[in-house]
Order: sequence, then structure tokens, then C-alpha cells
Amino acid sequence: MRNPRAALIYTPLPDAETARAISRVLLEEKLIACANILGEVEAVFAWEGRVDTSKEVAVLFKTTSDVIDPAVARLGALHPYSTPAIVGNVCHISHPDTLEWLIEQTRGATHGPVNTE
Repeated sequence: MRNPRAALIYTPLPDAETARAISRVLLEEKLIACANILGEVEAVFAWEGRVDTSKEVAVLFKTTSDVIDPAVARLGALHPYSTPAIVGNVCHISHPDTLEWLIEQTRGATHGPVNTE
């Protein structure tokens, strides 16, 4: 086994219901250990040549470096936006107990074909 590190994935979603549904799928597939649904945020962004705004729900997913790539891919397949903003980072430092918990929760993650149903 490699030396996995803690990792975080951030994405905005249209509403809390969507955030909870996607979080459950990622948890069931062991691609994440936890999702923090941070609440409503206002997005100000450039899209199709103009500046726009919208209300969204921010979500922070906790995982490991071993499964961040399939977690991002699966999140992208589940995400309702045609061009979702999904960013992930491997953490340089984490509490040892946190890392142990993340590894345990993501052990046996589903890496099979991405199913968008």
C-alpha cells in the first residue's frame, strides 16, 4: 500500500437535496468518508461571455489521495451541471487519527464503471 494522505474535494451544487443525494452515493461507494454541506453561497462567475450570479450550496468532501481521482470522476458523472466546478486537493498535513479514519472509511472503494443513473 502506498502512503495515502488526506484529500478534500470542493464543489457547488444547486441545492441541499442534490448535495445530500450525491453525498450518499459517494459514501455508499466508499469514495468519501464524509461530506460537509456548508450551506448557501452566492456564486459570481463568468459564463458564456458574461458575468452572472446564482445561489448554490457548497460541499466539501473528505477522502484520501488513494481514491481522489475516482471520487472526482464519479462526482463529475453525478453532478447536474453540464460544466461542474469540481476541485480537489491532497493535504500536506492531517491529524493522524483523521487520516486513519479516512483510510478506514474509503477502504474497498468502488472503482468500477461510472454509472450516472
